[in-house]
Formats: sequence, structure tokens, C-alpha cells
Amino acid sequence: MASPPKRKVVIGFYGTVLDRSASKDGSPHPKRWDRWRPTLSLCHQEDWAPDRLVLLTQKRFERPVRVLVQDLASISPETEVEVCRVHLRDPWDFADVYAQLSAFADGFTFNEDDEEYFLHITTGTHVAQICLFLLAETRTIPAKLVQTSPNSRDPRGTGYGTAQIIDLDLSKYDRLAARFEAQSRTSADFLKAGIQTRSAKYNTLIEGLERVVTRSRAPILLTGATGVGKTQLARRIDELVRQQAGSTRRGAFVEANCATLRGDGAMSALFGHVRGAFTGAVGAREGLLKAADGGVLFLDEIGELGLDEQAMLLRAIEEGVWLPVGSDREVSSRFQLIAGTNRDLGAEVAAGRFREDLLARINLWHFELPALAERLEDIEPNLEFELARHGAEDGRRVSISREARVAFLSFATSPSTPWRANFRDFAAAITRMATLAEGGRIGVADVRAEVARLEALWAGFSGKEDPKDGLESLLGGLELDPFDRVQLAAVVRACRRHPSLAAAGRELFAVSRAQKASRNDSDRLKKYLARFDLDWAAVTAR
Repeated sequence: MASPPKRKVVIGFYGTVLDRSASKDGSPHPKRWDRWRPTLSLCHQEDWAPDRLVLLTQKRFERPVRVLVQDLASISPETEVEVCRVHLRDPWDFADVYAQLSAFADGFTFNEDDEEYFLHITTGTHVAQICLFLLAETRTIPAKLVQTSPNSRDPRGTGYGTAQIIDLDLSKYDRLAARFEAQSRTSADFLKAGIQTRSAKYNTLIEGLERVVTRSRAPILLTGATGVGKTQLARRIDELVRQQAGSTRRGAFVEANCATLRGDGAMSALFGHVRGAFTGAVGAREGLLKAADGGVLFLDEIGELGLDEQAMLLRAIEEGVWLPVGSDREVSSRFQLIAGTNRDLGAEVAAGRFREDLLARINLWHFELPALAERLEDIEPNLEFELARHGAEDGRRVSISREARVAFLSFATSPSTPWRANFRDFAAAITRMATLAEGGRIGVADVRAEVARLEALWAGFSGKEDPKDGLESLLGGLELDPFDRVQLAAVVRACRRHPSLAAAGRELFAVSRAQKASRNDSDRLKKYLARFDLDWAAVTAR
């Protein structure tokens, strides 16, 4: 035996304008039937009339609501009408309206076994409609949305119009979901400059970043070793948001390397100064923060800023105001901050070189870009990208022979290839081979010459750090067996390629960590270094 259909219960506001039914003295208005009224329209649908209507209103509308209830009874006597008062101090105050509607929902008895619920979103202020939408979306009110509208063929709007049901279960809207997914894929591809990257780790990072930058203008922190692409990614973020915002994104993309901002000049460069603020200040200076108003400010190597500059930057991020050097008048600017660093800012806070409150503010969205050595599967697609980029810039097409490709990829993807400067080394290598290639085709001889050049370059850097293997200054004369020395040297090199203990540990313990139930790469690396009386700060100090 089939179960009886569920009762339809509609919850909605009395429309103080659209539902108006009474004259100023509270008596029924004689012409009220000459215009469209949404709540009346809802109850007059031939194939869809509610069994119960919960009408939300305020005390001061008691008389016109009484007239509307009488009219509802005349056209839909089977609909039970329940008038429920809500106390809105300001119907345009989002916080107040949401709080009152949430309290109403908490006190309402929902019986989903026997009743089906709908929220009428045609009436009420825009704020009330938004709040009802949010309460339905979060299932605080387990309801679908219903929207009424006048008949388009009735220009005066005197008929009963139509009603449309809107189910917020987006999984039922396959075409809409597919469209959103395609847009997200397109945005992620844009952030990757169209490179079809294969690294699962990097692709996951980009997907997360795409969701953030298309929904939020909060600060973003990009970390990673030198040359992993922080600056390029920051520029792509700005371009993506600018495309999506259209003409509403008018501010500039302003970038600065904080390692170049030193002494009194740092304050002036960032926050500006007034004329005569110091010797040589013959004119006023706007400053980078003001130049980025309405746009993006990318501060690379933010860990290099002094503590005074950090304090002023924190206020500028939180309040949007600061005092230029030599001025007693505040300047304002609203910008999105993207910060980049190759330092472990947590360790910098512990050492007293970085403000903890500033780190907390810029660390809301943190993305650590993996080193090239952690993305070996992405070397081949990046090879294609760099060849195409060089061809576009140089005005001639450059290709690579099959044998040369195999030789270069064999070298480039070897775990022993350090890629000290990450993509900077990689891009430079492709540029050199493409420039020197005879007839626009890179051959095996070009690859061999470039491999020899890179190995000599990296060996030279190691030699500058230490005539042996870079350990003498660290060990302070401690003698090691050759086996231990080779192993420790490899660990030190890995540490210097990464911004944190965790990142270095992930590279060093990539195989054994998969076999452990509890993985703490940072602790394992810390204990290994302690065997030689070393710590992270000492190993990574330059």
C-alpha cells in the first residue's frame, strides 16, 4: 500500500510592498485584486497549493497581514495559515536578520517524514532572501526554494502568475556542475601557464590555490626554494583574478624583492615619504603599498624585512592605513598581499627575526611549491614549454632530436641531478641549447655540452662554499669516516634546497616513509643532524 503524499509546508515573509492588501486605515484596499500579490499567487497555483503556510511578519504589519490572511482563505481554504512574528530591529542588517531567522529555525519543529518544506524567496528584503538561501543551503532549514512571478503575458500583473521550485542539491544539475568543473580546470591550467604537469603533488596544490584565489582576496603565502616559480605564479594569480573580475579589478600588480630593501630606504620604498622627511627627500614618494591600491602587492623574500617594516605592514594589511615616513597624516590602500619566501618563517619567529602576529596574518593560505627535484615527472612537459617560449621570444622555431631528448631527459630526471636553482637553472639550460643549436635543432652534442656546463657550474658553487664538500665549517674539525661524510654532505645539500625541515625530510625519506605507520620527517631529520651536533639553522645558514 502506497504511503500518503507528504504535506507541503511553505515558509515565507509577508511582502510589505508586493503583498500589500490594506489601506492606510487598515481596511481592505478595494483595488487589491487588480495587481499581482506573490503570497496570494503561491496559494492559487492549481497543481501546487501548500497545505500549510507559515507567514513571517512583524507586529507593526498586523492589520494588513490580517487582510491578506482573509484573502488567502477565500482562494485557498484548504491552506492552513500560521502567522509567526519575528523581531527585526533593522531588516537590512544582515547579522540581525540572519540571527533572528536562525533562532526561528532552531525553534521550529521539522517533521521530514510527513512534511516537505519550501522557502518562499520572492518576498522580504534582499537581505532576508539571502539569509533564507544560506539557511537552506546549510540545511539548517531542510527546504527547497520556491519562487513566484507574474505571468509575462499579463503586463499589469493582475493574474496569479507562476511558481518555480529550486532544489539546492547541485548534484542534480549535471550540466551546471560540469560547467563549474570545466571553468575550474581552465583556471588551474591558466595558473600553470598551460603546462600539462604530471606531478600529483603540484596539481593538487594548484587546484587548491585556484579555489582560494577565485573566492578570496585574503593574503597568500608562497614558500619554496629559490627558483621554484613563486614570482611567476604570483603574476598568474593576478592575471587570473583580473580576467574574472573584468573592469572591477583596476589596481596594478606591484612586486618587490624585500632582500633589496635595506635600512631607511625600505620604509620609504614600501610606505612612501613626504617632502623633506629626510636628507635627500626633495619630493614626496607614493610607496609600493599605495601603488598597489585596488590590486596586488607581491613581496618576495618577505622574511628579509626588518621588524619595524613588519609592524607597519601588519597594520596596513589589517586596517588598510599607515603613516608615510615624516608624515602625521594617514594614507590608505586596499590591496591583496601575496608574500613569497624561501625561509622557514616559523624558525624565523623562534629566532626573533620575524613577527609572530604578522606570520599569523599572512599564513591564512599557505602553499609550499615543491622543488624541481620533487617534480621530475614534470620535466618533460616543461621542456616543451621552454622550447615553445624560446621560439616565440626569438622568432624562430627550435626542435630537439629524439636522441637528444632521451639524453637530456635521462640527465634531467636523474635523482643525482641537483638543479640547485630549480627552474632558473632549467630554463637557462634550454635557452642555451636552443640558442646554440645549428639549424634550429638541438642535437646530442648540444645536450652533452650543456650537461658538462651545468655540472661544472654546480661543482664551482660547491667549491666556493668549501674546498672539500662544504662540511668543514659546520663540523668544526670533527673527523668523520668517508661513508658518513658522503651521507652527511648529501643531507646538507638537500636541506639547503628546501625552506623547511619537513620539505627536506620528505625528499630524504621518500622511500622509507611509505613503510612507516607514523611519519614525522622533520623529527627524523632533526635527530640525524643532532648526531653531528648540528641543527637546521646551522646547516641552512649562508
